[in-house]
Amino acid sequence: MATAHTIQITPDNTGLWQVHQDESAAKKASELLQEDLEKHHVYFNHDGFHNHISHHILSLYGTGASAEYLKRGYAENASYQRPTLKTHEKVIDELKDWETAKKRVGKEQYYPDFLAYFQSEIERLGWEKALYEHMFKGDERSEDMLIRMFAGFLHPLIQLMYGVEWKQPAMVAMGLAQAAVHQDNLRNLLLTAEKASESVSSPMPSIASLLEEVRSNEKLATSAQMKDGNKIRDGVLARAWDETIAITSRVKVKPEELDEKTAEMYHTAVYEGSLAAFHPGKEPKFDFFLMHHINVCPIFIAINSQDWIPVESKVRLLEWKIRMDLVQYAARACPPLSINNIATYVPKDKKLGPANEQLSRLFVLEDDGHAIKLFRAVGLGQRVCEKYEDRDWAQIKGDLWNRLSHLVVDSVESGGPRWVRGAGDPSAWKDVPDRAEAVDDGVSDKLQQVHL
Repeated sequence: MATAHTIQITPDNTGLWQVHQDESAAKKASELLQEDLEKHHVYFNHDGFHNHISHHILSLYGTGASAEYLKRGYAENASYQRPTLKTHEKVIDELKDWETAKKRVGKEQYYPDFLAYFQSEIERLGWEKALYEHMFKGDERSEDMLIRMFAGFLHPLIQLMYGVEWKQPAMVAMGLAQAAVHQDNLRNLLLTAEKASESVSSPMPSIASLLEEVRSNEKLATSAQMKDGNKIRDGVLARAWDETIAITSRVKVKPEELDEKTAEMYHTAVYEGSLAAFHPGKEPKFDFFLMHHINVCPIFIAINSQDWIPVESKVRLLEWKIRMDLVQYAARACPPLSINNIATYVPKDKKLGPANEQLSRLFVLEDDGHAIKLFRAVGLGQRVCEKYEDRDWAQIKGDLWNRLSHLVVDSVESGGPRWVRGAGDPSAWKDVPDRAEAVDDGVSDKLQQVHL
């Protein structure tokens, strides 16, 4: 049984993809995830680079990978992980008091203490009540945790996603503990934009149109520079604060719109991230940071299905994600977004077979988990968005989803850097190989099926 200290995956528990799995794969996934929990630190180096093993294993497992592929994926990434740190005497008990705990947040050396604390909270309350208490309650402590969930390029949310989706209490504890040791640099942005939105009376525009507003605002679109250490903090927020708040404050979701706006957010994250993967004359490459904004999307489907979470909390979480999507787009120098690039894209597999047939290529790819997570997120996005294909915001539909799935696999196989960083800046593409094959104009009839 899955507990706050034990990870237990069963063949019928494969997450939102709902693929069939066997006992050997379930047993191996449980074994590897448990080993990661017990042996590895949250960061694999001293620069705050995240341990992705648990995401990698469950994304492989959740798309049908065998026990052998799981073992291989783990072996490729376990060797460079930092070992777990020891807990500090008395600190775990001290974390029960927020006035004491707030002195420890944002400090990675206390990760094992926060992990043990949240494990004890889950043992006391159950994972659902513990998550509510520490993320959705609305007091100072849960507000602090919610803000930190969006730090580190959304990694705490991504970690939490697998715990909620697979109903693994230990992984929920990992997500909470990971958030606790991240910084709260986004506090002013998230709370200021939220407060400013209260005075906005006009209906919320489409998210895609807000992206275009970001791109057309010269000060905002050029605010991030390649020299910036952190392009959100040192670029967007430092050089275009007023412009950022003016646009992000227009994000305002009504409770009755939650399902559709979740689908629109998911669709637009895929739209934004996929179209940014194209640069003239170059092999397609996804932007590393925009990719994370796609990979995290399934948590919103998982969260929305939890009836114990208030709808107001679900709406708030969604609004924050949309605002972060807009800010991240500016931080990546606003790459142009043309749906034509997907409609005319000729995949490596010109037969354009079903997307799932490409999974074997990802199972054998030497990867740290990002590629299979991206493929899974795109596939789940299609399912979420299909019922809204008649909406004006729905630009990706039908065959285009299949082309996108092929694009994901082709992009990570094409040589050179696996990802670009800052897709709107031409200098980010200098090491990307030239496109080996021109786009086939013969598929231009696809454009007639797309609402531009």
